[in-house]
Amino acid sequence: MTADMNARHAQSPRDIVDRIITWVGSIPSLMLHTFIFVVFFALSFAGFLSWDLMFLILTTVVSLEAIYLAIFIQMTVNRQAKSLREVEADVDEIQEDIDEIQEDIDEIQEDVEKMSEDIGEMTDDEREAERKKRQMVTLEALTADVKRLLADLEELKKS
Repeated sequence: MTADMNARHAQSPRDIVDRIITWVGSIPSLMLHTFIFVVFFALSFAGFLSWDLMFLILTTVVSLEAIYLAIFIQMTVNRQAKSLREVEADVDEIQEDIDEIQEDIDEIQEDVEKMSEDIGEMTDDEREAERKKRQMVTLEALTADVKRLLADLEELKKS
C-alpha cells in the first residue's frame, strides 16, 4: 500500500463524519441534489419511471438523508457544546488569575500608602532610595502577573 492509502485507512470515524458534514454544506452538494431531483423528474416526464415509483424512491431517499443529517447536526452541536465548556473553564481560570492580580495590586497599593506615610519622615536620599525600591517591587510583581496571564493565553490558543 502507498502512504496515501495508509493515510486514508488511518482516518477516524470522526474525521469521516467531519468531511461528510463539510461536503453536505457545500455548493457541490447542493448542485448534486438538484441534479438528482431533475433527473428523477425528467425520467418520470419521459415515461421511463412511473410517478408513484419516482415519488416513493425520492421520499425514501430524502427521509433517510434527513435522518442522517439530523444525526450529523446533533454530533456537531454536541462537539461545539463540549468546546464551549472547555473555553468557559479557561475563562474561569483567567478570571481567577485576574482576581489574584487585583488582590496583589490592592496589597501593593496598601504598601504604597504605608510607605508614603513613612517617607514623610525620611531625608531626600532616603526617599529616593525607597521610591526606587518600591518601583522595583511593583515592577517585579506586575511582571510576574503578566507572565502568568501570557501563559494562560498560550494555553487558550492551544485549545
